[in-house]
Amino acid sequence: MALTSIKFLPGIDKQDTAVGANGRWVDSDNARFRYGLPEKVGGWASLLSDTTIHGVARKIHAFVDTDGNRYVGIGTDKFLLIYFEGQLYDITPWRSNDAGVQTTFTSSTLATDSTSVKTCTITTTSAHSLEAGDMIVLDAVTLPGGTGLNAADFEDKLFQVLTVPTNVTFTINSENQAGSVVATGGSMTVQPYQRIGPAAQTYGYGFGVGNYGGNISGSLSNDLDGALNADAAGTGGVGTSVTLTSSTGFSNPGVASVGVLGTGELISYTGITPPDLTTITRGAYGTATPGTSNGQAHSDATIVYDATDWNGWGEAVNASSVTLEPGLWSLSNWGQVLVATVSNGKTFTWDSGISGSARFTARASTTTNNYATNVTGASGNPTASRLTLISPTTRHLIHLGTETTVGDSTTQDDMFIRFSDQGQINTYAPAADNSAGTYRLQDGTRIIGAIVAKENILVWTDNALYSMKFVGSPFTFGFEQVGTNCGLIGQNACCEIDGVAYWLSNNGFFAFDGTVNSLPCAVEDYVYDNFDTTKGQQVSAGINNLFTEVIWYYPSSGSTYNDKYVVFNYGESKQVPMGNWYTGVNTNSIRTSWIDAIVYPKPYSTYFNSGAVGTFPEIIGALGLGQTTFYEQETGTDQINPDGSTTALTSYIESYDIALQQEQPELFLAMRRFVPDFKTLTGNAKVTIGLKDYPSSTAGNSTFSPFTITSATTKEDTRARGRYASLKIENDSAGETWRFGTFQIDLQPDGRR
Repeated sequence: MALTSIKFLPGIDKQDTAVGANGRWVDSDNARFRYGLPEKVGGWASLLSDTTIHGVARKIHAFVDTDGNRYVGIGTDKFLLIYFEGQLYDITPWRSNDAGVQTTFTSSTLATDSTSVKTCTITTTSAHSLEAGDMIVLDAVTLPGGTGLNAADFEDKLFQVLTVPTNVTFTINSENQAGSVVATGGSMTVQPYQRIGPAAQTYGYGFGVGNYGGNISGSLSNDLDGALNADAAGTGGVGTSVTLTSSTGFSNPGVASVGVLGTGELISYTGITPPDLTTITRGAYGTATPGTSNGQAHSDATIVYDATDWNGWGEAVNASSVTLEPGLWSLSNWGQVLVATVSNGKTFTWDSGISGSARFTARASTTTNNYATNVTGASGNPTASRLTLISPTTRHLIHLGTETTVGDSTTQDDMFIRFSDQGQINTYAPAADNSAGTYRLQDGTRIIGAIVAKENILVWTDNALYSMKFVGSPFTFGFEQVGTNCGLIGQNACCEIDGVAYWLSNNGFFAFDGTVNSLPCAVEDYVYDNFDTTKGQQVSAGINNLFTEVIWYYPSSGSTYNDKYVVFNYGESKQVPMGNWYTGVNTNSIRTSWIDAIVYPKPYSTYFNSGAVGTFPEIIGALGLGQTTFYEQETGTDQINPDGSTTALTSYIESYDIALQQEQPELFLAMRRFVPDFKTLTGNAKVTIGLKDYPSSTAGNSTFSPFTITSATTKEDTRARGRYASLKIENDSAGETWRFGTFQIDLQPDGRR
């Protein structure tokens, strides 16, 4: 009896059946292929000791200043942060008007709401425009007498706005509990942070965008004063008005969302006669009672949200085509200056070259030198852009999906491109003596993303790919459409290596090397059959060049955040049918942003846990923001947490169902033993032999499976019998890693049945 050697091709094949995927692996998690052999991925370690970040990070960018200092800009749904020498610094810009002037509100009173909870109500002297979830800093604090609190509990502290009862009041938590309830008194100034956007993306008004309670983060709300019937009329089943307990602060005209998100009703209105929303249209945007044009029924006191400013309102006539995009940043560097643009918002800069301790002074509402500031210029600057980037070599700051009239955010055109004068970050008015200019793309409805690919700039719409190249005077840039029906699914779903771009669209994987190519994919159905493509803006792509990998992290159906990944090994795919692909679902492995090892020696990434609480920046009264951990990848064999503890990094890979008797599959064979062949094995590896009588049968394990294999194991007796067998290799403890070679088994005929 001779040993039978079975060698597997690299990559996972999920397009075929478990039997038909001949010579392939069919499932994996935290495993990769290198030089054709499967192995466990490298571990990762927290870059911050005892520190995690509030919110979800969807963009990180590494850069170097003129002195060689290295930095990472981190953009979350709430903050803009800098990582430098093992520490985090908050550089989130203050909210400002279009001219760059900081926004402040003067408080006339601060009232303690209770002695049993730490909530306070602040009343401002004018409309504050704050929303639930906003971040604010208080300054020049004078407290009313009798509260038992100290001004130091509020002075220069960061707070999260909890609720917004009216447009001149809002509530916060205090650091300490009040000794008594005080109704009025005191004063302070309120300095709001720049608003970024929701933590998650929704589509068709789905549930789960909010920081807590299920509401859209920052939406003004009140409740119904009287019931609504399932008809076209208003409160009480009469008239054309909806009565609220208070309509203060609601947009006029506007759109109201009544009831639980995802199952509620949208009502448009043309005016307000307090407390009524007047001249209503029930069941707007496809949210009427199914099968009718009537509104839905809602009981008295049902919560009502001001939905007017939710992205997408008025842009479509049915719920299925409206997307509420998450808070996103685009980050790049103009030399040693970080350029940061809020998606559909303003552009800010932070100069790492500020000398001495002023670069990172303690954050307070009076400081002016340690946070990102609005880009301003004499000729005006765009105030609403989908994203920005800086052109290679020529140093133009390019705004994509921006305003047709500079400085007027109401003229934002999702297909319009505007670029600055060469070498001038704040000159946008085209003139005979500069190279500033504009261009509008045609194929698609909005620009989704853009990246630099060597001397080329690639710009994706939701349907097409354009090449943008510097051509010199008089046009500055030339534009060429190089692909159609290949649009980008999300702003961060593309990446580039050595001039080749890879991206994820709504209908497949693509590459561009001068020509658009659809990538053959052996896991395509697996990915798209359970991919929530309505959350495309949450997809994060990254390059791990050390292992020639492109990685996409994406949300599956029913998941609010990313929970799966798929990898394309571009360096080892040419000899493999349908390409060298692998997948994973391990919760700890999922990332929301990624940068390759360019500025730093290893890749950096961020992991988000929506059920945990971050620690940075320190927020008084933080609720439901979730927690981001900042990791260095490809270090060690396990996960090293911020507190220094270790979490075992488990992994596995499973083969196709091997027909043990190729010539006469009706025969059963006995597998007497197998001989382990590991190229590398540290600690233990578990090997399981799965057995089937027929392809459609449920696999059962062989008698002694799983087998614990060490570097000293020479053979294992299996006592296995069947027509088909599969191989699974895994590890489940810390400190273990493996790399597998060839499957060698000892077979003999075992009759028919």
